[in-house]
Amino acid sequence: MPDIKLTPEEMRYMSLFQDVTKVTVRDCVIDEEGNRIIFLVDPENMGMAIGKGGMNIKKLKKIIGKDIEVVAYSENLEDLIKNLMSPARVKSVKTIDSNSRKTVHVTVDPQDKAIAIGKAGRNVSRAKIILKRYMDIDSVIIN
Repeated sequence: MPDIKLTPEEMRYMSLFQDVTKVTVRDCVIDEEGNRIIFLVDPENMGMAIGKGGMNIKKLKKIIGKDIEVVAYSENLEDLIKNLMSPARVKSVKTIDSNSRKTVHVTVDPQDKAIAIGKAGRNVSRAKIILKRYMDIDSVIIN
């Protein structure tokens, strides 16, 4: 895992998330452009983090005033991409290195392409932010 420096604001959000959900957060990313905060948690804690009927997410959204997204973290690139693209069904992940830029090509079930991209590209944007931070990947292409 790369050495990530958290801002005081990210640390405050992590603390708030942990107070509300009782789940330890691996990381917190503030996406100003998307007006959202993305939390990464261990996969086994996803249910507890989200809460019954999304209760914890709704509560955090109300307190913070931004969209809240929770992603299951994995050190394995393919698993992390599957988590980032969920509920879209990922068929394959291929990484291409060219001119010191890393691109990841994600092939999803054709019916799931819109889900993988997300409204206004939000899911791809989230994947880019997280993958750049953890895997040094510069771009994400959905096939």
